[in-house]
Amino acid sequence: MELNNLFYCLSFLVAVLGFAFAAYLYLWVKKQRTENKTIIEVSGLIRQGANTFMRREYKILAVFALALAAIIFVLLPAPLWSENANVAHNIGMAVSYIFGTALSAVAGKIGIIVAALSNARAAEAAQKGIKPAFLIGFRGGAVMGLLVVGCALLGVTSVLWIVGDASILLGFSFGASSLALFAKAGGGIFTKTADVAADITGKVELGIPEDDPRNPAVIADNVGDNVGDVAGMGADLFDSNVASIVSALVIAQSLAGDFANVAMVFCYSLLGLLSSIIGIATARIGKNGSPTKALNSSTYVTTGIFLVLSALATVLVPGFSWRIWGASTTGLLVGTIIGIATDYFTDDSKPIVKKCAHASASGPAFTILSGTAYGFLSALPAMIGIAISALTAYKLCAPMGEGYALFGIAMAAVGMLSTVAMVISNDAYGPIVDNARGLAEMGGLGEDTIAVADELDSAGNTVKAVTKGFSIGAAGLTVISLLGAFMSEVNVALKAAGKAPLTGFDIMDPTVFFGILIGAAIPAVFSALLILGVDKNAQRMVAEIHRQFNTIIGLREGTTKPEYDKCIDIATTGALRELLPAGGVAIIATILVGFIGGPAAVGGFLVGNIVSGLLLSLFMSNAGGLWDNSKKFVEAGNEGGKGSEAHKAAVIGDTVGDPLQGYRRTLYQHPDHRCFPGCISSIHSVCGLLHLRLILLKAHKSCPV
Repeated sequence: MELNNLFYCLSFLVAVLGFAFAAYLYLWVKKQRTENKTIIEVSGLIRQGANTFMRREYKILAVFALALAAIIFVLLPAPLWSENANVAHNIGMAVSYIFGTALSAVAGKIGIIVAALSNARAAEAAQKGIKPAFLIGFRGGAVMGLLVVGCALLGVTSVLWIVGDASILLGFSFGASSLALFAKAGGGIFTKTADVAADITGKVELGIPEDDPRNPAVIADNVGDNVGDVAGMGADLFDSNVASIVSALVIAQSLAGDFANVAMVFCYSLLGLLSSIIGIATARIGKNGSPTKALNSSTYVTTGIFLVLSALATVLVPGFSWRIWGASTTGLLVGTIIGIATDYFTDDSKPIVKKCAHASASGPAFTILSGTAYGFLSALPAMIGIAISALTAYKLCAPMGEGYALFGIAMAAVGMLSTVAMVISNDAYGPIVDNARGLAEMGGLGEDTIAVADELDSAGNTVKAVTKGFSIGAAGLTVISLLGAFMSEVNVALKAAGKAPLTGFDIMDPTVFFGILIGAAIPAVFSALLILGVDKNAQRMVAEIHRQFNTIIGLREGTTKPEYDKCIDIATTGALRELLPAGGVAIIATILVGFIGGPAAVGGFLVGNIVSGLLLSLFMSNAGGLWDNSKKFVEAGNEGGKGSEAHKAAVIGDTVGDPLQGYRRTLYQHPDHRCFPGCISSIHSVCGLLHLRLILLKAHKSCPV
C-alpha cells in the first residue's frame, strides 16, 4: 500500500509539472505579435463562433449528464433498495461520473482557447518563414496535449486515492466517454458540414480559392476546425487515455496479492507524461526544415525516452515485472509501426498519394476508386500490428498467473498511449495551422506566405492521419482490455452467487454469436447516421450559400461581406440535431443487447464492435487523409495544378473523404470511442455501463447469475 501511495504522490507532482509547462507555453504563444487587422477580426469571428457552438452543445450535454448521474446514484454500484446498498458508494460513483464529464468538457474548452490564440499568430509568423510559424502551431497544440493528459492523470489518481476502489473509476471513465462521444461527433458534423459546403460551392462551382473571404461558409469551416478537430479531439483523447488507465486498474485490483500492479499502472502513465514534456521541450525545426520530419522526430524522441525511463523504473522498484514492461513496450512499439504504415499511405511525398492524384486526371470516379482501395489496404498493417501486440502481451504475461494475460493486454494499451501528450500535440497542431492557412489568405499576406502555410498544413494532415492510426490502435487494445474488465466485473457477481466464473466467450454459443452480429453492425449504423447528418446539413448550407451569392449585391465582386453568421448557425443547429439519434443508437443498443442476452451477449457485442470498428476506423481515417493530401498534391502544381480536371476530381475526392476523416476516431471509440463517430461508442459505453447492465438485470430479476 505504501508503494501505491508513493506513486499517487508522484502522479500528482508530474501532473502539476505538466500544467506548469503548459502555462509557460501558453504565455510564450500569447507573447507572439499579431498586427494584421483583418486576421485579428476573422480570428475573433472564429473564436466567437466556436464558443457559441460549445455553449449550446454543453447546455444540452449538461442536462444529459445530470440525468444520467441521477440514474447512476440510484443504481450503482448497488441499487439503493438492495440489502448491500451503500449510499456513500453510490454518491461516489455519481460524483466520479460528473467529475469525468467536467474534466472532459474542460479539455475541449482549453483546446478552443489555445487554438484561437495560436492560429492568427502562426499565420503572421509564416511571413518570416516556416520555423517560427511551426513553433507557434506546435507549442499551441502542446498546451492542449499537456493539459489533457495532466487532467486525466490527476482525475484518475484523485478518485482512486479517495475511494480506493477501481470499480468507482468506471463512473469517471463513463463520464469522459459520454461527453467525448457527443463532443467529437457533434464537432465532427459541424466541421465537415462547413468543409463540404465550402469546397463544393467555392472550389467546384465558383472556382474561387479555398479560403476566399467571399465564401459565406469560410468562417464556419474554420470554426469547425476548432470545435471538431481541437475541442472534440481533446475530449476524445482524454477519454481514451482515461479508459486505458481505468481498464488496467480494474484488472490490476482483481489480481490477488500483488499491490505492485496498481503502482505499475500509475508509474508508466506518469513516466509517459514526463517523457512527453521532455519531447515537447526539445522539439526543433531548421530554418528550411520539414515540418513532417520535425513532428515525427519529436514522437520518436518521446518514445525512446519513455522506453528508457520505464526500464529504469522496472529495475529500481521492487515488485515490478519485466514481463509487464515487455507487454507495455510491445504496445508502444507497435503503435509507432502503425504510425509509420499510416504515413506511407497518407504522406504526399510517398507513392500512394501520388498514384491517387494521378488517377484523378481520369475523373472523380477513379479518385474515389483508388482512394477506397488504398484505404482498405492501409487497414491491414495496423490490424496485424494490433493483433501481434495483443497476442504478444497475452503470451508474455500469462505465465504470471490467472488474470495476468488480460492485464498484459491492458498494459500494452497503457504503453501505446503512454506518449499521448505528444500525440495530442501533433494532432492539435493540424487544425491550428489549417486555420493559419485560411487566415493568411483572408488577410492578404501574399502567395509566399500562403505557400509556407500550405506546407505546414500538409504536414498537419499527414501527422494527423498518423496520430489517428496510432490512437485507433491504442483504442483497439483498450477495448480488448475493457472486455477483460467486463469479465472481471461479471465474475465478481458470479462469485457472489456461488456460480462458476466466465473464462471466455464461445463463438459457437448462439447467445455470444447474437451479440457478435449486432456488435459488428453498430459501428456501420452509427457511422451511416453521422455521415447522413453531414449530408443533410451540408445541403442546407449549400442552399444558404447559393442564396447569398444570388441576392447579396457585390458579393461575387468582393465589395460586400457575406453573412457568415448564417452558415455558422446552420452548422451549429444541424450538428446538435443530427447528433442525438446517432448517440442514442450507440448507447441504447448496448443496453438492449444486455437485457436480451445477458453478460455473454454483451461480451460478443464487444467482440463484434472491436473487429468491425477497427476496420472501419482505419479505412475511414486513412482514406480521408489520402484524399485530402492528394488534393493538396495537385494544388502544389502536379497533375495539371489548380483548375485542371485532376484538381476538380481531387476536390471531389477530398469532399467525400471529409466526413470519413472527421469521424475516424469517433467511430472506433465510444460512447466512448470514436472513428465514425462511433463504434466504440458502443464499447466505451460498456466501460461505464457494465455495472449498470448487471444492476438492471438484478433489479428485474432476470440476471443469469
